Amino acid sequence: MNIKLRFILTFLFIAIYGCSTDKVVDKVDQVIEIIEPEFNQNAETNYFPPTNSDAWETVPLAQLEWDEDKANDLYDYLEEKDTKGFMILYKGRIVTEKYFNGHNTNATWTWYSAAKSLTATFVGIAQDEGHIDINAKTSDYLGANWSSLSTEKQDLITVKNHLSMTTGLTDYISEPIKWICKQPGCLEYTADAGTRWAYHQGAFMLLQDMITASTGMSFQEYCKVKVSDKIGMVGNWTNQFGLNIYNSNTRSMARFGLLSMNKGKWDNTTIVNETYFDNMTNSSQDLNKSYGFCWWLNGKESFLNIGSDEVVPGSMTPNAPADMFSALGSQDQKIYVVPSLNLVVVRCGDRAGESELGTSSFDNILWGKINEMIQ
Repeated sequence: MNIKLRFILTFLFIAIYGCSTDKVVDKVDQVIEIIEPEFNQNAETNYFPPTNSDAWETVPLAQLEWDEDKANDLYDYLEEKDTKGFMILYKGRIVTEKYFNGHNTNATWTWYSAAKSLTATFVGIAQDEGHIDINAKTSDYLGANWSSLSTEKQDLITVKNHLSMTTGLTDYISEPIKWICKQPGCLEYTADAGTRWAYHQGAFMLLQDMITASTGMSFQEYCKVKVSDKIGMVGNWTNQFGLNIYNSNTRSMARFGLLSMNKGKWDNTTIVNETYFDNMTNSSQDLNKSYGFCWWLNGKESFLNIGSDEVVPGSMTPNAPADMFSALGSQDQKIYVVPSLNLVVVRCGDRAGESELGTSSFDNILWGKINEMIQ
């Protein structure tokens, strides 16, 4: 019990009833029991931590009837796989929060491409505010000469094509310098917009340029004002090797996951409208059905790996729930959102054994161990 609260209540009971301290303590305990009810696992509403403090309610593994021995097996696996931070939220409350390999609560880590999902979110906010229209041409925001394409081919490309990775621009994924380049000379034609799915870093970063051009503030400031400040997320954008990288502690990653589990609302405040959010977290095209607007989608009939045109049948992460959608970054940065289980799962750290930019075998093994714990 909070000592300050106990003292105040004790003082009040003595003043009002004039009874002994022992009796007052008994009465105080009865009062506290009433105003601090047990966590209700069946409650339909999500909990949201305050945005102006580090306070965050928790719920014990035992109360959810999760297997603590399996949880320890999971933690051993995470540590072995060079994990830095790991969290699970259930209905917004922390079930587990673990740090490994020298990391801690306040230490920051880069999201890598998981920040694409954050960017897609504030693009939606910009559309809500009338700054941008995702169905409009890219040239409406970046001018007529933003690529090396002919005007006819360039005008086929919309903001939505950048969100869904269907610009048709040559992706150069085997040439890192050209892959991340967003200068007109690097943005060359391979296919008409909407006819080819290819993970293109430079084309993605143009979304951030469009936010800066259309809102009157830098995309970094827009992200802070419209998302971070409203949900208590603390982080910063840096530029590394030409890439715009977002960095935060593990709890801020979890806050973004909680916003996403609640379909763009933080408590009773709408951050991004639900219609856009639903479009963002569902198949954005038929070429790669497991990709929304910069979110990876589980449970679809097929998927494309980054850098491959081969359609792979089946779900991306068979061990994970079919409704899971994920913000995924290089070196196995993960923000998993599972509405059917009311779960947000976050993992940050060094590479867990593979070099994939999106999904990897680590996802499936990790979810196998999570399933053992929660079932």
